[in-house]
Amino acid sequence: MQSIFKMSVKKHREALDYVESIEVSIIEIATLFVNTLNNRGKIIFMGNGGSAADSQHLAAEFVGRFKKERNPLAAIALTTDTSIITAIGNDYGYDQIFIRQIQALAQPADLVVAISTSGNSSNVVTAARKAREMGIKTVGFLGKDGGKLKNLVDCQLTIPFSDTARVQEMHALIGHIICDIIDEHFAIPK
Repeated sequence: MQSIFKMSVKKHREALDYVESIEVSIIEIATLFVNTLNNRGKIIFMGNGGSAADSQHLAAEFVGRFKKERNPLAAIALTTDTSIITAIGNDYGYDQIFIRQIQALAQPADLVVAISTSGNSSNVVTAARKAREMGIKTVGFLGKDGGKLKNLVDCQLTIPFSDTARVQEMHALIGHIICDIIDEHFAIPK
């Protein structure tokens, strides 16, 4: 048990060191978030499994608050409406659950955030492709080698580790860093 603990902490530190090395990319993407919100666009998150949970978590931080008091910010996770997801999945197929929502809800001023630890989730790939076709900026929170999504998004943060847990941990950390930047920008002055 102790060796598993030590190995997990070691791999987490290696992933954390990598995140520190991509500071410029994280700030560039945080700037996209700020600009989108300043231009009255919304942030649209999507992903499967743990990435769906990350999508919902980040949308909640924007609409609610992170640390500082500020007005609610426009964000939505495409993973939360079970009626929509099951209707689309049943009528069109699971690969269509995000693309149909992008077509219905996304506007050119928005920012679509595709979260995928493999970069190859077919429903996320097709929706990201559609968003770009619609002239909507896209960001990828990716893992491994970035998969198909790395070439479909405008900006990407790829955590080049094969361990899904380490990738998800870094996606959560990066999401919180972006939330800190958003809070600083939109905080209500005291």
